[in-house]
Amino acid sequence: MKDKLNKSVLSELVNKASTKKHIYGAVFYVSSGDNGIDLISAAGNIEEDSRYYIASINKFFVSAIILRLCTEGKLELHDKIAKYLPEDIIQGLHIHNGKDYSNELSVAHLMSQSSGLPCYLTDKQDNGKKAMTELEQGIDQPWPIDKVIREVRKMKPHFPPGEKGKAKYIDTNHQILGGVIEKITGEPVNIALKNLFQELNLTRTCVCEDGIEETFVPIRVKAQEIHVPQFLNSTQNDIISTAKDQMIFLKAFFDGYFFPKDRLHELEKWNNIFFPFKYGIGIQKFQVPRILSPFHRAPVMIGHSGSTGSVAFYVPEMDLYITGTTNQQARPNIAFQTMIKIIKGMKRGFSQ
Repeated sequence: MKDKLNKSVLSELVNKASTKKHIYGAVFYVSSGDNGIDLISAAGNIEEDSRYYIASINKFFVSAIILRLCTEGKLELHDKIAKYLPEDIIQGLHIHNGKDYSNELSVAHLMSQSSGLPCYLTDKQDNGKKAMTELEQGIDQPWPIDKVIREVRKMKPHFPPGEKGKAKYIDTNHQILGGVIEKITGEPVNIALKNLFQELNLTRTCVCEDGIEETFVPIRVKAQEIHVPQFLNSTQNDIISTAKDQMIFLKAFFDGYFFPKDRLHELEKWNNIFFPFKYGIGIQKFQVPRILSPFHRAPVMIGHSGSTGSVAFYVPEMDLYITGTTNQQARPNIAFQTMIKIIKGMKRGFSQ
């Protein structure tokens, strides 16, 4: 790239992000494919090597493991999950308008958010409450997979699996994929994740588990610090990491470490989930429409984000990678605004 980002400009953008309402800290790591650009900056209560909760970027990690199993010939993405999971999990999992679709659910349906399953976190439970609302209020509770399955069976699915043009962002999907990983590898998903961290030398990354102290930047919902160790420790796939470790993983993914580089385009089967995001097979796409950015066209970004303002995205047309967080559940949009400013600044050579 002709125009190289410098440390002072990145620091200015990150500092500005950290002064936004309810943003108490931020970190962003920007690196090009050739490492010609390789810069990190942090502000507020977050340092360059701070560990933070990556939220739904954990789905990216789980999908990466599934994709590698596919590459190794140990599964096919169109395989029905009933091939790997016991009947006591599958039975009655997806009954839509009186028809049982449970045995039609495939690995790809779960990876692409096209399963139509209820979401154990954001959909109303049988008691009328939403687990996510309670967690955001600091009401801690464990959600192991058996509880997820039990509660999801009581909820109403959104649509039949794989219905054309339909997708809904559902946390249930990747929880169930953990069971597929365990069946094939013989190891629980938390162990599979730990093995992955070790392979990539992600020394500051770990799965949340009992016995691991909260040595990471506290999750924020507006001004409130949220401590929900029971929840984080129960899922077996919630992850604490750093912007630097996230960069290693992100580059490995798009360099073909998990799925052949020349086949990554096969994952780009996009469906709308929520504006301006689309979901493919295990990956997310973010692009601001030209009408909302008329003077500086925002390029396509592919990767994954988390509800706390955590980001891990690749910008193909610029061969640029961005990771980091603003660590705020109530305003994740600030992270995306910052990414866009970084990219816009590079495109105009930072002539301000």
